[in-house]
Amino acid sequence: MSLLWLLAALLAPAAEDPARIVYSKEFPGSTPAFVAITLEQSGRGEYREAPDDDSPVAFQLSEAETREIFALAEKLDYFQRPLEAKLKVAFTGTKTFRYERGSLRRQAQFNYSTDPDARLLWDWFERIAESEQLLIKLERAARHDRLGVNQAVLELEAAYDRKRLVAPQQFLKLLERIAGNEAYLHMARERAARLAEAFRAADSAKP
Repeated sequence: MSLLWLLAALLAPAAEDPARIVYSKEFPGSTPAFVAITLEQSGRGEYREAPDDDSPVAFQLSEAETREIFALAEKLDYFQRPLEAKLKVAFTGTKTFRYERGSLRRQAQFNYSTDPDARLLWDWFERIAESEQLLIKLERAARHDRLGVNQAVLELEAAYDRKRLVAPQQFLKLLERIAGNEAYLHMARERAARLAEAFRAADSAKP
């Protein structure tokens, strides 16, 4: 019986494997020129700015956020159909959606899409990219440019006000460190403390 169980496990369908969605954008001349985001079904994600980046920025989405993203991928038939609009529009980078589950690989590329679900999914990954770029900028300023910390916190606050920020909890430790360090400008410390409090309040208000 144990041998039969082992054979059944080895022959189990790939659908039992956890899925992931990979988004990438290549836009030569822009900053950054390359972005890649991997999102697991668990909500764990990684952000890269180079194909060979072996030190990605890790983040964690909520269950609701992850469910919404994977639901959009399902609406798009897991990228089995074309998404390119084939309209004469400006080039804004080659975007790729890829769905992976076990040995299954499906992907679609586009510059511009009129599909509403594709645009929603595109916006989700763009917001993730913007959030991780703000985190990188704030970390660099905190280490190497103490006068620049206030500007970095201002940009973070503006993104939050515009609802462009994803997984704001990832900023908490850094904001609290800035708020408690007198080496930074007083206005930067106050703004960091206020923003950290807003992030905590928003997190506790979630159902």
